[in-house]
Amino acid sequence: MKTQSNKEYIDRVKLAVEHLHNCSAVHSATVPVTEVFRGKTLWHGRVEVFDLAGHPKAKRAYAWSHRDGKDDLDEKFVTVLELPPVVSPQTAVQVAVAKEIKQAREKKAK
Repeated sequence: MKTQSNKEYIDRVKLAVEHLHNCSAVHSATVPVTEVFRGKTLWHGRVEVFDLAGHPKAKRAYAWSHRDGKDDLDEKFVTVLELPPVVSPQTAVQVAVAKEIKQAREKKAK
């Protein structure tokens, strides 16, 4: 398996942010985040921080990707705008994790 460069990864995440939020984005930082709940690690990874131009409400977005789909062959992008309650990479992860848990519960209830 070919190793991807960090620049290639950031470029893919940047394109996802720009496409999903219909604005331009400039990468400003990579922040390591670990989200722990009741002693269990729910999420661990790097969050890419982008400054936005042309978005009507948000000045910043937080984004990352992970493997998804059959045999983890697809790449799923997660983007979270910096709008309250999201104020940092950590809170972006918290919101995204909470949303995934809620969706999983709703799917299970059906």
